[in-house]
Parts: sequence; C-alpha cells; structure tokens
Amino acid sequence: MNDHPVLGQVALGYSPMIDRHRTVTASRLTVFPSRPDAQPDAAALLDAVAEVWPADGGRASLNIVSESMLNGVMNCRPAPNLMIEVPAFMACDVAHTAALQTMHEQGCTLLIKGRPLAPLPREVLPCFAYSIVDLADERRDGTPAPGGVTRTIPHIQSGVRTLAEMEGAFQRGAIAVLGWPINEVATSNGKSGTRPELQFIVELINRVDREESPERLEAVLKTDPTLAFRLMRYINSPAFGLSVEISSFRHAIMVLGYQRLKRWLALLLASASKDPNMKPVMFAAVRRGLLMEELLRNSADADQRSEAFICGVFSLLDRMMGQSLADLLGSIPVPDGVRAALVDQTGPHHGLLEMVRAIEAESVYDVRAAADAAMLALPEINRAVMRALAAAKQLD
Repeated sequence: MNDHPVLGQVALGYSPMIDRHRTVTASRLTVFPSRPDAQPDAAALLDAVAEVWPADGGRASLNIVSESMLNGVMNCRPAPNLMIEVPAFMACDVAHTAALQTMHEQGCTLLIKGRPLAPLPREVLPCFAYSIVDLADERRDGTPAPGGVTRTIPHIQSGVRTLAEMEGAFQRGAIAVLGWPINEVATSNGKSGTRPELQFIVELINRVDREESPERLEAVLKTDPTLAFRLMRYINSPAFGLSVEISSFRHAIMVLGYQRLKRWLALLLASASKDPNMKPVMFAAVRRGLLMEELLRNSADADQRSEAFICGVFSLLDRMMGQSLADLLGSIPVPDGVRAALVDQTGPHHGLLEMVRAIEAESVYDVRAAADAAMLALPEINRAVMRALAAAKQLD
C-alpha cells in the first residue's frame, strides 16, 4: 500500500454487505473528513481505494460522509466495481442530475441512501440500482405496499447488528444488509457447546502447543482432508508473503515453526464453521486479526504482532462456538495478553480491540476517542485499515 497523503485527511470505517445466502458480496468503506474544514482530494481517495479494490478485484460500496468530497468523487469517474452511495437530499437536488446521469451511463452502480423528502427528478430515478434504508427508519412490515404505491428499487437494510435483525430485514424483502450481525452469542440448534466442525481444530491447536512431532501432527490433519486443504491454501496465499510454496503440513512446521503455525490454525478456527449465519462473523474475525496486527506494524516485534493477530481472530469465538470466551480460552492455549484483553478487558491488546470495534461501528467520534486512547495517529490507523482489507481479500 502506497503512502497516500489523503489517508491523513480522513477517518475510515468498514462493514460487510451480506446477501440472503449470508454471503458477503461486497465491503462498505465509510469515509469521514478528519476535520469539518478538511477538503480531502477525491481523486486521491479513489487512487487509494483502487489499491484494495482494483477495477477487476472485487466490489466495494463507498459511503462518503461529506457532500463536497462525494461531489468530487461523482465527477472523477469511479471504477465500475465501486458502488457509490448518494444521500437522498443530493439525489433530489437538480444540481447533481447531470453527474448522476453521467455516472449511470458509464456503468457505475448508484445507491440512494435514506428516504427522499421530495420526489426525485424523473431523469434521476432510473440511475439508482438500489436504495439503502436504515433499520431505524424502516417502515416496511413484510406486507405488500399500500394501494397506489409502487416500489421499483430493491432495497438494502443498513444498521443491522444482530442475527434477528438480519433475519427480519430479509423477511421484509431486503436483498442485502449492511452491518455486523455479530452482537449476540450464537448457538448451534439452540444448544451451547463447541460445534463439531471446530472441535478438531481446537485439538490440533493444543497438539501444536505441546509441540508434538511433525509426523504425528500430519497424521492427525490427514483425517480431515478438507481442513488440510484449507490450511495449505491459507499458508500459501499472497497475504502471508512466504517465499517458498508449502507442500505439506510437515513442510509447514519446518518452514513456519510451531509458534507461527498456531497463528494459521487460529485463522482456520475462525473461518471453519459450516453455519451460514456465521459467514459474517468469520468475515469480521479475519479482518480483526489482520487489522490488529497491522496497527502494530511499526511499533512492536513479531511476537507481539502475532499475539495481536490471535487476539483479533479469537475475539468472536464466543459467537461461533456458543460458549463464553472465559470457558473457551480455558481449553485453547493463548498468550496471557490475549486472555487479558478478551476476558478481563485489560492489557495492551484491549485498546487495539476497542479501536477495531470503533472502525467496525463506522463512527468517527469513536474512532477518534479510540485513537487518542491507543496513542495512534489517523494516518497510521487508515494505512493499517487499507493494508488489512487488502490482505483479507487475498484470503477470501
């Protein structure tokens, strides 16, 4: 990731766009000016975004919380893979009609955000592919629209925080949701306890912690070929930057060593659930780990960065496994600093985790407060966000 000066002029947040199959189909990047009087360069922002989401590299929705910066983006010809969110008040303003029509003609996907207080210009209505309706403003109840009312634009529900809210949005006809449906502890079939597909990885982590022989560990892993394949795929992904291709689990131990191998197993644990509702949770856990590691890139050694990675990845295990973190971390070996952050809400990793949660909340005020508490500067935080999102895309 190049050192884009514009990353010092904004605050960033991100969240997933999730379809009815619980698949994350795009990432939403929320961009705030760092100060009310700041005038970030729209073209420079698009250049920075393109490093994470190049024209042929996945979809992103830009939620730019600044009328002047959004107006600049609208006049910069964004790449077709970028969806642009336009507040309803701007969509209703005839001053923006020409720009919206041009973007639509160039193949840009436009989303109208919020309920218009006045009818949209007739020329503008066909430009919007979707509308975004915040859960707090939702008036649908799942029944057909009242007589005389025709809803022609499919809607996306934003502000979703729980599985129940996600389910309700889809029942009311949303084609997708924006948000993090992770604010509740999920259980399998209404019962608590480790899901069977995860028990195997927990056991493997414990065996690696005991430094059992490579031959013994490889024999254990071969009993689950699917997980063995996924582990090899993760280790060989560009995100981890190894200079040699790992050809076997035994080879992985030789190249990585036991401590680094536990990192990859942690990632595997956080992404191995077969429950469709856990897809957004797994999406969050991977990005939490990568972001916490990136936030320490210039201020900590490899062991501390690895601890931060594991802390972020494990921070949502209670959602995936239906048990409290205190109970889970009694059965999975983790460094003391990770346990302190996740169970006691103390220690150096706790501040980083609060920073990540603020970024996920897409709240500029929470990001600023967390940055001050962690003594991190916005440019450093934003570069970490973009690097982590780029690395996570390589793992998806």
